[in-house]
Amino acid sequence: MVSCVSILGSTGSIGRQSLDIISRLENVRVAALTAGTSVERMAEQCRQFRPRLAVMATEEAAMQLKEAISDLPIAVSSGEEGLMEAATIAEVDCVITAVVGMVGLKPTLAAIHAGKRIGLANKETLVCAGELVMAEAEKYGAEIIPVDSEHSAIFQCLMGSRRPEEIRRIILTCSGGPFFGMSREKLQTMRKADALRHPNWKMGPKITVDCATLMNKGLEVIEAMRLYHLPLEQVDVVIHRQSIVHSMVEFIDGAVMAQMGNPDMRLPIQLALTYPNRAVSPVEPLNLTACGDLTFCEPDLEAFPCLRLARECAKMGGTACPAMNGANEEAVALYLQDRIGFYDIYRLVSGAVEADPYLENPDLEQILHADALARQYVRSHN
Repeated sequence: MVSCVSILGSTGSIGRQSLDIISRLENVRVAALTAGTSVERMAEQCRQFRPRLAVMATEEAAMQLKEAISDLPIAVSSGEEGLMEAATIAEVDCVITAVVGMVGLKPTLAAIHAGKRIGLANKETLVCAGELVMAEAEKYGAEIIPVDSEHSAIFQCLMGSRRPEEIRRIILTCSGGPFFGMSREKLQTMRKADALRHPNWKMGPKITVDCATLMNKGLEVIEAMRLYHLPLEQVDVVIHRQSIVHSMVEFIDGAVMAQMGNPDMRLPIQLALTYPNRAVSPVEPLNLTACGDLTFCEPDLEAFPCLRLARECAKMGGTACPAMNGANEEAVALYLQDRIGFYDIYRLVSGAVEADPYLENPDLEQILHADALARQYVRSHN
């Protein structure tokens, strides 16, 4: 169990739930909190958890926070430099990376280089630079424990058997999002307000839209490949509307192990902090007699082409993945502003991937460049 934590993205959904778990665990303290521009919420968190460092995305927000907590002995910083500092504080033994997007890549690498445990809730880190990140983690002896419900489920299923040659396939479950079963004609009319009505999970707007397009599951396919060193052919996706089975592992002898539980992110967050042990949690226990039928079906790749595109990029590897991710971030931002339609997300992302110059084995600078080019494409073609 860890004793000192930095949370990158503390005012978002995962960050707030992480702090809820920390408040219930004994002898775990918070050294640093970082956020975007939610000054009021950050000030409240600072007063409750008393970190030594608080970081805001912009200098303006940092100045506002500094004034709001001027009576507290807390250093206030901003921007990437502040994120890097929060990720590498000496006494911190675990960094929860709950920021959304590529902004999480550099501080995650910095934490890895400092030998920290990474509670990974930032998909983009492994989607864009998974091979590089995993190689650095091995080099510096940094643990990466996934906080995504699906990847935490896989992690738990593999606790008793971490030999890759025993795995036949990983089966990622997917709720299907708010648009499950809709035709392409109906989906064309779906706007931001519709996409944000996820049936099972309460999450931030970007990831909720990704669930609506099924891009989120495509990102998780790539993440699983990197985390568990598996080829695309050994990572499958099934629609499971109830979100009770969080994912499964099928072994070569035919046995299938599943991790089940109520849809509550506090369970995987807590495990990332207490591993290799478990602790009593606030998550309501699963009542098998009350959860109803559990159903599974294939995803509709015609109605939801973003999942198909993500699998194609996963097969290509190289700069295809950061290009896809960067374009998707920009396109989702436009969709959340009601500036583009539902299928414009796929149109822009696929166009950006096709336009981006492809490199097979990119370094960090080339990954960041591919990301920047894809974003520029989306901004100029919406």
